Amino acid sequence: MRVIAGSAKGCILKMPKNTPTRPATELVRGALFSVLENMDADWSNVLDLFSGSGSLGIEALSRGAGHVDFCDQERRCCDTIKENLVKTKLAEFANVYCAPVEKVIPRLTGPYGIVLMDPPYKNHEIGIIVEQLDASGIVADDAPVFMTHRDLFKLQDHYGSLKLKREIRHGDSVIAIFFKEL
Repeated sequence: MRVIAGSAKGCILKMPKNTPTRPATELVRGALFSVLENMDADWSNVLDLFSGSGSLGIEALSRGAGHVDFCDQERRCCDTIKENLVKTKLAEFANVYCAPVEKVIPRLTGPYGIVLMDPPYKNHEIGIIVEQLDASGIVADDAPVFMTHRDLFKLQDHYGSLKLKREIRHGDSVIAIFFKEL
């Protein structure tokens, strides 16, 4: 797995060993960032939930994000994210929270101009996390919330004030894009 574009382009990222992590493929990351770069999003503060190796957040930093908060509950994943941040020379622009997402969200202050979520495909209760994210008030009003999920798993059209605007399919992966209804 490598960084696709930006200041760390081509850097090979380490993957956490002995974890259930399923990293977003280069094709999916490329599609996600292609859509994101054509939006008028605020890149100053990004949130990467269910970070795994940190590939989504590191890609955002490499492409010019000002700061990224990473969150994963697996200690091996958190250690890998930190190693990848050092390797890409992006560590000074990031925080890594090693705890369950539902426990970290209330501690975050935001606002986040971009939210990236790559939850485990087997997590069918992700809607609860998305509703918690919405209720927390840390998502900026015009911020896109990107979530990858398996094509067999159907998301709701709304989670609180977050409304599903678009889905992009790549193989068995889907990128869902939510925005707040104002």
